[in-house]
Amino acid sequence: MHPVTVLCEPTVAALPRGSVCEVDRPCLMTPGARRLALELGIQIVMRSGDLVAPDSAAPSQDTFAGRLDSTLLAALATPDQIEQLAREAIDCRFAAVCVNPVFVPLVSKLLAGTGVAVACVVGFPLGASASSIKALEARLAVDQGATEIDMVMPLGLAKAADWRAVARDVAEVRAAAPRPNVVLKVIVEAPVLTPEELDRAAITVVEAGADFVKTGTGTSGAVQPEHVIRVARVVGQRARIKAAGGIRNLETAMALLDLGAHRLGTSNAAALVREANRAAS
Repeated sequence: MHPVTVLCEPTVAALPRGSVCEVDRPCLMTPGARRLALELGIQIVMRSGDLVAPDSAAPSQDTFAGRLDSTLLAALATPDQIEQLAREAIDCRFAAVCVNPVFVPLVSKLLAGTGVAVACVVGFPLGASASSIKALEARLAVDQGATEIDMVMPLGLAKAADWRAVARDVAEVRAAAPRPNVVLKVIVEAPVLTPEELDRAAITVVEAGADFVKTGTGTSGAVQPEHVIRVARVVGQRARIKAAGGIRNLETAMALLDLGAHRLGTSNAAALVREANRAAS
């Protein structure tokens, strides 16, 4: 499957006004990218063969599939289904495959040397395990080959505004899965938080060591545009954003990328890539 380059609004915003940007075929531009390019007088040109304009201001050309974490966290998921997920990830070149801890050894073996990361959930989906148990779960996953940890913060403590306890929880997992070898994504479960709680949660987990703020588990509702907007505003460049929950079509995915999401977590990743290939053809 040929990788599809994706240009979203944040990428175009980083280009010089009036510049020429060459991109490889096939390419998808989000609605925000098209609007901003027109507003700033930026020309987006599809590259022909090896010809590159000497004054081109080409952005970092990442692919749509490279923005996706392909996920299967169902309680009844079988090894055969996990193997299929891994095969799809290799074919599509996803960023990561995200699974429950029991499947980390299998996925690590299947994805070895492919460039697709192994992500494991920790304290999923409630975030209510003791911090020491979360840390142990993360350490075991890393020992078995995971390079990305998607942990759920202690939601009840967040609702009680015990932000020091939330920070300690995240910091303990961070210590068990240290930089630079492990990426830590902290799930704040935005659908159950007030806007003010979401702001505070995002700030707290980033200060405690999160590389990504992840919007949700998908079990409490779909990610909403305002979730990504608020997180992007409060964390700025200090962390990246993973949007997850209810991302079932290309239109939703493109909108979230425009708003500043760096990764999208979805159980529908292969179908989204097929849709992106159709749209780019």
